[in-house]
Amino acid sequence: MSDTAPNWVVPMMRVGYSARAAVYAVLGGLTLAAAWAGGQTEDTQGALARLRDEPFGNALLWLIGLGLICFAAWRLVAAWYDLERRGDDEKGVFARVALVVSGIWYGALGVSVIALARGNSSGGGDWTTKMMGMPFGKWIAAAVGVALLGVGAFHLYKGWARTYERNIRVTPTTRRLDPAMRAGFVAHAIVVGIVGAFLVVAALQSDPSEAKGVGDALSYVRGMAFGRVLLGLLGLGLLGYALENAIEAIYRIVPRCAGPDVQTISDWAEEKARQAGA
Repeated sequence: MSDTAPNWVVPMMRVGYSARAAVYAVLGGLTLAAAWAGGQTEDTQGALARLRDEPFGNALLWLIGLGLICFAAWRLVAAWYDLERRGDDEKGVFARVALVVSGIWYGALGVSVIALARGNSSGGGDWTTKMMGMPFGKWIAAAVGVALLGVGAFHLYKGWARTYERNIRVTPTTRRLDPAMRAGFVAHAIVVGIVGAFLVVAALQSDPSEAKGVGDALSYVRGMAFGRVLLGLLGLGLLGYALENAIEAIYRIVPRCAGPDVQTISDWAEEKARQAGA
């Protein structure tokens, strides 16, 4: 592997994306069920906690938790070795720092999922109250909220502009499922953006109760006009995001490790455009 990056990076990446696919498949399925039957909306940990009561649920939680830790390790190694060719300019450094932050987040989520598998409580406490009780906690909470809004905006752009296609190998399957992947990014962006907006409001009002997790954000959508329809669409979108992660687990390339003959969806689209303009 180029630049002495460990040989296990690519397999670990595939395991990590598989785990993320499982997380969003559970969350999207429960969201769709809540829209259809009127049940309770769940956040990520609450959705995964449901697995404990299912056959082989604990084993699946262990696999998901370890997979998320693999995803975290992939993010950190990718940032260190610049495996995605982000570069060393300001934009590249920012993107690599974002990979590190993402790795830390998914590592923490992986640890919490393993705690679920070991029988610990699914709740992590009122983290917003704890955060805002820290020195400068109000401003920390506001910064986290703004960061989540930024993540939501980035994923919305990523889905709209299809930048994710640059790292996915073109096949008949990936081309056929591309619209579902695009919808997945949009749905994920909306959910993350709502959570970020509520956290900013909570910080500005110094009221932790105004902060909402993923489950509360989904419940908020259901309370809007045509809320059950919108919630159902979000559920389908989250399933699309699960599909996108599953596709990345199978077809994603690592730019610094891929051969010169590997063609991505983006490469294929550009070639088609050149042929059409010739």
